[in-house]
Amino acid sequence: MAANGARNELVFLPLGGVGEIGMNLGLYGIGSPHVKRWIAVDFGVSFAGPDLPGVDLIFPDIRFIEEERGSLEAIVITHAHEDHFGALLDLWPRLRVPVYMSPFSAGLLSAKRASEPGAPDIPVTIVEAGDRVTLGPFEVEFINVAHSIPEPMALAIRTELGTIVHTGDWKLDPDPITGPPTNGRRLAEIGDEGVRALVCDSTNATREGRSPSEADVARELEKLVLEATGRVAFTSFASNIARIRSIAMAAAKADRQVVLVGRALRRAVDVATELGYLEGVPPFLDEEAYGYLPRSKVVAILTGSQGEPRAALARVAEDDHKQVGLSPGDTVVFSSRAIPGNEKAINSIINALAAQGIEVVTDRDRLVHVSGHPRREELAEMYGWVRPE
Repeated sequence: MAANGARNELVFLPLGGVGEIGMNLGLYGIGSPHVKRWIAVDFGVSFAGPDLPGVDLIFPDIRFIEEERGSLEAIVITHAHEDHFGALLDLWPRLRVPVYMSPFSAGLLSAKRASEPGAPDIPVTIVEAGDRVTLGPFEVEFINVAHSIPEPMALAIRTELGTIVHTGDWKLDPDPITGPPTNGRRLAEIGDEGVRALVCDSTNATREGRSPSEADVARELEKLVLEATGRVAFTSFASNIARIRSIAMAAAKADRQVVLVGRALRRAVDVATELGYLEGVPPFLDEEAYGYLPRSKVVAILTGSQGEPRAALARVAEDDHKQVGLSPGDTVVFSSRAIPGNEKAINSIINALAAQGIEVVTDRDRLVHVSGHPRREELAEMYGWVRPE
């Protein structure tokens, strides 16, 4: 009971990320109907579509929790995709509370901060899978899951009124390339303890079956690079370190060298290398080396998989990049899927490449991309482990 005799309650209050792609920010509160302690899970942005010309990013509206910031214990980040942590540098100064995240997430945040003059110095506490932290009336346990980025974690949020499992983004992949598979055994143990509610990734909830494995993509990329005669250029999310590793290993098998094109890629690769995720991978070359390599000896990885006009791929497609160009007979592989709203920008790049005689391969042609999100059979398995009330 609260001090005034009112019954305590446990609430989930999403400020973004529900019924939409992106902008994930969920508040959990416990206390009386009028006075609660809070934690925030994730602090993401979403990307504007063609219906908002001139707008790049959309931020969640944090005015409610800004007014309550004296009651906010912490921000907990599940993983370092922009739709889960991309609002931190801009919005954290309005809250100034501790932030908890994994080593890879902290490394990416630090690299982003270094590239943005005047960005705030956010105090970060590093956590790893298996850790438990007490944040006021909440105890948060971090559980490893598989996703398309290193160190994604689900959360078991324990309170006096029961446990909530917040999955973050996840899938069931027996071989995610970087990091261990989703820890079903631990999730089932938490289910045995009793779980009030499951707040779960549902991005692919309408798709039957299971998502293919990252290892299946690695095998397909190897075949594709071995078959190619000209240059091969890949575009993917910079944070998809498993994909970058697979591309690099495919290039090595074909006796090619890998050139990184784009600052975001170099930042992510530097953080991943420091944490050991690219051990055994031959060194990457910077874009200055591109022009000196024979066409049959180069694989390039470029930023711009979502059609961003200032990213490397768009500039190459317009033949406007100082150091990187493509010729008829070269191949560009979209090792990614379009975020809803970006289809028009991506298609215009594909058309520009095709007009130059460049072969374009997408996930409609070959298994060059898999989703990091669960389909229906995987979701059923998660519900079977956690068994929420």
